[in-house]
Amino acid sequence: MAKDILEVGGFSIKRRIGSGARSTIYEAVDDEDNTPVALKRVIYERAEDVRVFEQVETEFKTAQRVDHPYVRKCYKLKKIRVMFQVREMILSMELFDGVTLEEHPNLSLLDVLLVFRMVANGLNAMHQQGYVHCDIKPNNILLSKTGAIKIIDLGQSCKIGTIKRRIQGTPDYIAPEQVRRAPLGPKTDIFNLGATMYWALTGKNVPTLIPKKDTLDVFVKQPLRAPHELQKQIPEPISNLVMECVKEDPAARPKNMLEVVSRLDMLIHGIIGGALKPQNSYEQDRKRNNPEES
Repeated sequence: MAKDILEVGGFSIKRRIGSGARSTIYEAVDDEDNTPVALKRVIYERAEDVRVFEQVETEFKTAQRVDHPYVRKCYKLKKIRVMFQVREMILSMELFDGVTLEEHPNLSLLDVLLVFRMVANGLNAMHQQGYVHCDIKPNNILLSKTGAIKIIDLGQSCKIGTIKRRIQGTPDYIAPEQVRRAPLGPKTDIFNLGATMYWALTGKNVPTLIPKKDTLDVFVKQPLRAPHELQKQIPEPISNLVMECVKEDPAARPKNMLEVVSRLDMLIHGIIGGALKPQNSYEQDRKRNNPEES
């Protein structure tokens, strides 16, 4: 497989570093300019792979419009055709040495807030360029050993105001307007971010709107307990921000991502300055309440 990429893609493969449902990721070097890159390779095998190709192209086009240190860059998109049909795509991306938030060891409460402040800043940069990510979740946030982060996987991103023909998103983090196929905007990312923060703080997921059957007009609603009710070490102001982000009505959420950044700033300063005092047992208590993380 690596040899095929070397011959048709103009990249020297160093190693395979990951794989998804329909893609494989490699660490490589671009032979044209010797730039270290991450390569995403997708191959057409069945009819539904057309959607995967669409997402790769979306990721490339969106990344070309957003230039921010917290959003992974995409450099080149190569399409390999056989008999006039695209059968393979190779996307070269910024190489980043990190693991997903889901894979990361336990973080302190302050670290969690610092990570999400950076994510919120990256999302705000996308919004400033007129785009929404639409799939923020723990697996789409990379963290390095030095504390840097990257927002990845822009394949479901779209222009603000887009109404998608089909439901796209990750069930545990999807916003109500994504399920209802309503216009998407910055507040969609605010919900996705809030649902991800909820998971990071509690180890549990926000109950989202999921169709009972094959219809889109009947939904299951479940009660949601605030993070500070599940983890007593979490100061209530932090819990309040998360709960506002995951409001069902977009109008009830923070007005924009800059407001989220500003409030995270205040919470971070509150912890550093001593106004907010999480107990030292935060990580242990979270782990004890979620034994599957042990």
